[in-house]
Amino acid sequence: MIIPLAQRADQTQEYYFSVKLAEVRRLLAAGHDIINLGIGNPDLMPSANTIDALIKSAQQPTSHGYQPYKGTPGMRQAIANFYRHTYGVALEPDTEILPLIGSKEGITHISLTFLNEGDGVLVPELGYPAYRAVSAMVGATVREYPLLEHGGWQPDWEALTDLVSANPTKILWMNYPHMPTGAPATRALFERAVRFAHDHKLLLGHDNPYSLILNKKAPISLLSIDGAKDVAIELNSLSKSHNMAGWRIGWMAGAKAYVDAVLTIKSNVDSGQFKPLMDAATEALTNSDDWHRERNAVYQGRLDAIHAFLDTLGCTYSTDQEGLFIWAKLPDSVASAEDLVNDLLVSKHVFIAPGFIFGPKGNRYVRVSLCMPKERIEEAIRRLNPDWYN
Repeated sequence: MIIPLAQRADQTQEYYFSVKLAEVRRLLAAGHDIINLGIGNPDLMPSANTIDALIKSAQQPTSHGYQPYKGTPGMRQAIANFYRHTYGVALEPDTEILPLIGSKEGITHISLTFLNEGDGVLVPELGYPAYRAVSAMVGATVREYPLLEHGGWQPDWEALTDLVSANPTKILWMNYPHMPTGAPATRALFERAVRFAHDHKLLLGHDNPYSLILNKKAPISLLSIDGAKDVAIELNSLSKSHNMAGWRIGWMAGAKAYVDAVLTIKSNVDSGQFKPLMDAATEALTNSDDWHRERNAVYQGRLDAIHAFLDTLGCTYSTDQEGLFIWAKLPDSVASAEDLVNDLLVSKHVFIAPGFIFGPKGNRYVRVSLCMPKERIEEAIRRLNPDWYN
């Protein structure tokens, strides 16, 4: 006998990458050499001092018990110091920061905290699938807002205003530097977003994991905008910026009232994070500006190879993108992104991500990751074109 599933389980699809990576693993098990350019899984190491801090903490007898639901005071202070140094934002470590098991957890907790069944949620028509999936799981009404392809993938504010005016709305999700398009963050964009949230009395959820990856100017936090703390929560993490994706270390930052509300939900879901991970994260947050520049230099070296790979496919792309991925448009000669992705995986053993998984507007796009050594990217090019030489 199979117990009937809850409605949310019937309505929620398994994460695309969960399904596709199972196929990749089957090909690997069969002896095929797969070059995975689809996943944003940093292949570089965390800083040496981060690893040392992990080991040192794990060797302490007091490190293995339950920890505070709000994380260690040292980690919260390190996050506050990081925000001050990186973004020029002052945060009160005891009341305006809540450590998380990655920012995906934050999307879930924020949704559980603020959304009732039927409440409206605005998500970008191209974006992280979790915004849609989690909103739907909690019974909210998901509405996609347009991004202007020829306006730097910025929100269509006129369309947003129409959506909010016609429908009760509780949360607006944003993410800049934007994934998957790589559109940069700007102060003008954030100022407009904060004004919009104030004007329409909604919560602005901003996801900010890419601001230190190939940024072409000083990184920006939404919370640096006047009035942002009244209406906004910002998520951030060490996954991409510190090469610590599998560590699951992130946080939310915002006004005390928002942090306290989310903690009410979170404290009923988990029992805190492993202290050695938090101690290591505390150390990672002290990484020097030079360390970040050296990481970006590696990604910059891979970028030329990724552009050559996309040129081989006949794709077009903007060179102004920031973050860990390149978003590229398919040539008219390619009928389907899904067919192209499947063909590359089966015939060339190269995996890239189809754009449609980020929203229907991505049907004519693919996303390629920088999380692969330059030599492997060049090998992927040669599999497409054996006559190619760098």
